Amino acid sequence: MLSFCLHHTRRAALLVLLALASASAALAQNAYDPGASDTAIRIGNLMPYSGPASAYAIVGRIEQAYFRMINDQGGINGRRIEFVSYDDAYSPAKAVEQTRKLVESDEVLLMFSPMGTPSNVAIQKYLNAKGVPQLFAASGATRFGDPKAFPWTMGWQPPYQVEGRVYAKYILATKPEGRIAVLYQNDDLGRDLLKGLKDGLGDRAGMILAEESYEVTEPSADNHIARLKASGADVFVSITTPKFAAQSIRRAAEMAWRPLTIQALVSASIGAVIRPAGLENAQGLVSAAYNKDAADPQWANDPGMKRFHAFLDAYAPDVNRGDNSVVYGYGAAQCLVEVLRRAGDTLTRANVMRQAAGLSGYAPDTLLPGITITTAPDDFHPIEQLRLMRFSGDHWQLFGPVINGELRN
Repeated sequence: MLSFCLHHTRRAALLVLLALASASAALAQNAYDPGASDTAIRIGNLMPYSGPASAYAIVGRIEQAYFRMINDQGGINGRRIEFVSYDDAYSPAKAVEQTRKLVESDEVLLMFSPMGTPSNVAIQKYLNAKGVPQLFAASGATRFGDPKAFPWTMGWQPPYQVEGRVYAKYILATKPEGRIAVLYQNDDLGRDLLKGLKDGLGDRAGMILAEESYEVTEPSADNHIARLKASGADVFVSITTPKFAAQSIRRAAEMAWRPLTIQALVSASIGAVIRPAGLENAQGLVSAAYNKDAADPQWANDPGMKRFHAFLDAYAPDVNRGDNSVVYGYGAAQCLVEVLRRAGDTLTRANVMRQAAGLSGYAPDTLLPGITITTAPDDFHPIEQLRLMRFSGDHWQLFGPVINGELRN
């Protein structure tokens, strides 16, 4: 009788140990932070669906559509994406309010692609204090690639300082005796790109005769353009968001001011900027690019752009394919999906950031040949390469080689 009891006791103990081992293995395989589960991944986002930068709202709509396609294909490792996107009207105060709601009420796993420098600056400290990824922030401000100060924040597009140095190199090569006037948005976008321009000019920074800053709440750029023209400049660098970019190009033409004009790539959109400004007023405009132009026939047989157009045909058939914000949204969403796939079943915030900081030579469908995404624990600037382009007729024409401008903190 004693032997029988001991046998059953040992057998019960073994079953308990096996059950605990099985539970431990399951826990090891599936690790979740708020916003992730066996069936879903909840992602937060901010977009200016209203307000002075509403031209960028198409980015959020394309990202939403892309995730819908991924869900229709079975999701990411079997999990559906729940994309929760709120309007912040390009207002820092509203951005903070909506971000708190997304983190504390909606319990998102991460914030993805919040739009614009002012909003991202406003939410950066809060998200880093909470340990919530601010991943692929839609801004090229240098502060969004500083892993020592902000380990939970990573930008996506090329840093503005890199872009500014590229323009400086071009000006020095083509107009070495030029007189430069600059219009810049009074935030990290404007100040960063202007710093890059001055750094690139080096001891020739005195070529800048006039600087005008503007606030996004201003109704018009007209007075700034009048003062810049009066400076006698023959090179105009426009570090502006779409509304002010279109106004500036049009107003300069109305005033018969025809300098060499360089437009920051954040407002190189044909649909949101060039057409409203007037095609005839934009001839010869110079900017930079890292994405393919969806309206350019040279990419007609490109495999990546074929996938891009097939996606639009099925999920966003009515969008303007000439708007580079459409290409931007697709590429950023594709990159996030790659990061989440690599994260596997360990959907913790820390692992998401680890995967984002371990990309090497990754190329979304929409990047120009020779431009890839590479990150590291000490390099939170995913894209650091550009090509110059010039507007001619009704489209942009690329010229020159891929320019590397690595920027590490």
